[in-house]
Amino acid sequence: MYLLGYDIGSSSVKVCLIEASSGKIIASDFSPKKEMKITAVNPGWAEQNPADWWLNLKLAHEAVMHESGINAEDIKGIGITWQMHGLILVDKDQNLLRPSIIWCDSRAVPYGEKAFKEIGEEKCLSHLLNSPGNFTASKLAWVKENEPEIFEKIDKIMLPGDYIAMRLSGEIGMTIEGLSEGIFWDFKNNRISEDVINYYGIPKSFFPEIIPTFGIQSTVSATAAKELGLKEGTPISYRAGDQPNNALSLNVFNPGEIASTAGTSGVVYGVLDQLEYDKLSRVNTFAHVNYTPEQTRLGVLLCINGTGILNSWLKHNFATSLSSYGDMNDLASLSPIGSKGLSIIPFGNGAERVLENKDTSCSMHGINFNIHSKGDILRAAQEGIVFSYEYGMDIMRNIGMDIQVIRAGNANMFLSSIFRQTLSSVSNAVIELYDTDGAVGAARAAGMGIGFYADSKEAFSSLEKIAVIEPEHEKRDQYLEAYSRWMRHLNEIV
Repeated sequence: MYLLGYDIGSSSVKVCLIEASSGKIIASDFSPKKEMKITAVNPGWAEQNPADWWLNLKLAHEAVMHESGINAEDIKGIGITWQMHGLILVDKDQNLLRPSIIWCDSRAVPYGEKAFKEIGEEKCLSHLLNSPGNFTASKLAWVKENEPEIFEKIDKIMLPGDYIAMRLSGEIGMTIEGLSEGIFWDFKNNRISEDVINYYGIPKSFFPEIIPTFGIQSTVSATAAKELGLKEGTPISYRAGDQPNNALSLNVFNPGEIASTAGTSGVVYGVLDQLEYDKLSRVNTFAHVNYTPEQTRLGVLLCINGTGILNSWLKHNFATSLSSYGDMNDLASLSPIGSKGLSIIPFGNGAERVLENKDTSCSMHGINFNIHSKGDILRAAQEGIVFSYEYGMDIMRNIGMDIQVIRAGNANMFLSSIFRQTLSSVSNAVIELYDTDGAVGAARAAGMGIGFYADSKEAFSSLEKIAVIEPEHEKRDQYLEAYSRWMRHLNEIV
């Protein structure tokens, strides 16, 4: 018996097949092999064609099925996770009306800021737990004002995972978690926010049926079964945005537990059991995967847009003579803690929520042509990314998060010993690394959705811890001195 996980990222689509009883990965693949194109017609814009997600899902799915050699009839559940906050619009025939405005697109910032003031800051925070900000609802408001001919044709709005589920089943649904990440959910009244939709002029008919995060949400249609080589009627039994799902992948379900990722963007995500929020909406609070109106489980999300993308940019534009990220890490390791006084502010991927939606761009401070080398710049970039995490984690601590242990997958920036040791030492938290990823987590969660696993404890019983990183207490002053210098430069900018 097998379970499938689909992870719809902005860089690639990953597909993973696991054996349900053991949790063992049977096969996995991703597509495209180079990063998916993000179109930016204007500064601050970011769009992708959802049809490209589907095409790449099919390619990765085909590779997984070929590698595994299993019978499609033995796949008993499908889980889906996706890049959060994207906006997908379809007409009454389920045709796409425009490309998706994705998570790092900042054009809707003025719409969210205006709504925050005019609906009322206290009302937004106490009911939505966030400012409308640059989220899905505000992106839809942008479409309404700037593309009225498209707005008039809308039958349903979706998030990226809902679109994939629609292509699989022909049915459209949305979870409370999804509604909350779009800033459509009123936590005090446990319903779609009347304040938001009335303010923006969004018809309630745009919203599909609300479905549970875990459970038989829909089944694979005859059309999709033929297209993918699946069995018609296979249950789609779980869906969640990538950060709640990444927390799930690391078995983070309960209050006080913390998860982190460090891909294109960087995230620290912690679980709360109270309706808490940051008054400046610099970190955001959404429904966690196990949230219900009866059980408060909220994910406090710190997102830094400009993280791994900085390392990627350096690889492709600066460290071109180095063949891999491992080579970059080796060169960076020759530089001491603090990078000889060099600081890099990594915020070069659009407006940053943690900076109250300011777009500061990336900047380098303190470079000395006589002492600094390529390795110093590479180390300063990784330290700057870590320092942006610590800056945000201080905000999380102020709303009740106790950050003592950070769980992360052994991937992306966490493969770098500089990155993880700096993060552990600056935050004074232990880091636990696990052999998992979002697609694996979605597959395990699909097993919970069909009832194969009794609970999360059983679903994640085979999760393998592969490393533990402790703070370097004897060197912590050096890390904190570098962080303090970085903070001075950031304060000069903002």
